[in-house]
Amino acid sequence: MMYAIAVFSPLVGCLIAGLLGRSIGGRAAQGVTIGFMILAAICGVTAFVENTWYDAEQETVPLLSWVVSSTLHADWALRHDTLSVTMVGMVTFIATLIHIYSVGYMAHDAYPVYRFFSYLSLFTFAMLMLVTADNLLQLFFGWEGVGLASYLLIGYWYDKPSACAAAIKAMIVNRIGDLAFVVGIALVFFTFGSIEFPAIFGAIEQHQNDLYGLFGTNFRAYEVIGVLLFIGAMGKSAQIGLHTWLPDAMEGPTPVSALIHAATMVTAGVFLMARMSPIMSYAPYALAFVAVIGGTTAFFAATIGCAQTDIKRVIAYSTCSQLGYMFVAAGVAAYQASIFHLFTHAFFKALLFLSAGSVIHAVSGEQDMRKMGGLWRHIPLTYTMFWVGSLALGGVFPFAGYYSKDAILEASYASGTLSGMYGFWCGLLGAFLTAFYSWRLIIMTFHGKPRADHHVMEHVHESPFVMTGPLILLAIGATVNGFVFRREFIGEGWPEFWRGAIVITANNHVLENMEHLPGWVGLAPTVAGLTGIALAYLAYMFVPSIPPAFARVFRPIYLLAYNKWYFDELYDFLFVRPTFWLARNLWQIGDATLIDGAPNGMAEIAAGSSRQVVKIQTGSIAVYAFVMLIGVVLLLGLYMLVR
Repeated sequence: MMYAIAVFSPLVGCLIAGLLGRSIGGRAAQGVTIGFMILAAICGVTAFVENTWYDAEQETVPLLSWVVSSTLHADWALRHDTLSVTMVGMVTFIATLIHIYSVGYMAHDAYPVYRFFSYLSLFTFAMLMLVTADNLLQLFFGWEGVGLASYLLIGYWYDKPSACAAAIKAMIVNRIGDLAFVVGIALVFFTFGSIEFPAIFGAIEQHQNDLYGLFGTNFRAYEVIGVLLFIGAMGKSAQIGLHTWLPDAMEGPTPVSALIHAATMVTAGVFLMARMSPIMSYAPYALAFVAVIGGTTAFFAATIGCAQTDIKRVIAYSTCSQLGYMFVAAGVAAYQASIFHLFTHAFFKALLFLSAGSVIHAVSGEQDMRKMGGLWRHIPLTYTMFWVGSLALGGVFPFAGYYSKDAILEASYASGTLSGMYGFWCGLLGAFLTAFYSWRLIIMTFHGKPRADHHVMEHVHESPFVMTGPLILLAIGATVNGFVFRREFIGEGWPEFWRGAIVITANNHVLENMEHLPGWVGLAPTVAGLTGIALAYLAYMFVPSIPPAFARVFRPIYLLAYNKWYFDELYDFLFVRPTFWLARNLWQIGDATLIDGAPNGMAEIAAGSSRQVVKIQTGSIAVYAFVMLIGVVLLLGLYMLVR
């Protein structure tokens, strides 16, 4: 019962605020949604604690029969295992803090506040439905639900063309991945005869040698399923190629950015890989593909973060990079490490985004770091929170990221595979770049001479407690979660903690091999991080002439990172412009000229002919008699000619 309350409480708050918000007012709508979110968080965190330390029973909570069509059956049920409970506890807790923070951040917004809080709760409910699904159809319902809610929240300020464009872009790019996901679900059904997890996971070994014909060649069905499911995950989790929507999502209010990038949506793809681990573990080539894409994304996104000037976009590309780490872990079948980093990342990434919102709130809406500087004396609490979040993100001991990020790099090295080694070195370079751009952000934003307008600096002030309170709670989580939960997630207690919620093959000894690595492997991430921090201080604090000199000497490299590797320009050239060209020609030639032109042309010919024929009707009897006479003569002449 408590588990169901945690899942459905956000939906109740969403419906009350959305349907009755205009009647009850914004304050009441805020109170209702936050109240139900607090109830959800209490139930969700309690379920997580009971599962972690009190060995609560893992069972499915049935709700109702949903789809019964021939051999396709899908019941609506809430899956209650360690993976789902962990996600429910994390999502409800983070989302509740974001709801509370939004009271202060959106206090002076011109739009109806009840609508914003209704959307936030809808987003939370959709994510909870996704992570508690007991079948692929229910999971897809939550999957599309977070997509819809993200569209509504990214485009919340609908009078801004850039916000509307970003919302549409997020929807379209995600549809590409979702198409592959749907095909993957269909292939799962054709292979197992079911889309319900108990039936699928109970028949894994029975179908592991099944083949699927594709492009005239037979492939192992598990490999094809694994690749299709991962392409779906690439869209939601913004991996390279389908990542272009993520930075544009910053057009939404900052609490939206925190919710999307920390606890919901982007983590859905990582969750999917862990949930489908019984299939993925028997698809080594699909796993290699996952690891390579993840490693490439971890490095690629980190390079872009080093050149961005918008404070939220730097953190957005950080999210993209960290998701790459999670997929590297999934790609070497270290799903425990992947979910561990997802868990710790939720706290320090929400902390960083909400701290960025506090900075933006303090400087009257400015987001360009080049127009900041010298803020640490004015907003010391926010400054401290940025340090905590950045230390956790950079993987500095003893903060949470130190345990989870290092575990991923160690697991990728311990896997002994080429894809794992590729992920390790990309992740190591990413760790260096992550530390560099994190302290670049801190120094540009908080240190040096103030670069903001004098009038803006006069009004810089610390955010109210309704905003800073959630930051403090998130900072505590970003500090202690790694140490507190390491044993359960990836340490010696992981078999009892996960209890079959994550399945790996018998010959997978990655977690065991992590205990026997060379010493330099465990030390390398810390050295890389500290080197990145030192370089940021050197370049932006002590010798500020280095960045402009680098941009001038290595201009192609700088422009590549600054322009986000030209992915948007490439897609515009390859897809957007040809699509517009085709659409214009189909409209102007196909529709206007052919489809509409032919009937309209025939009608015009008929109308023109009738206008000419009408001219014969003169109204003169003499003319009519003359025409009749001519007709008679012609008929007689024709008759004589025929005879």
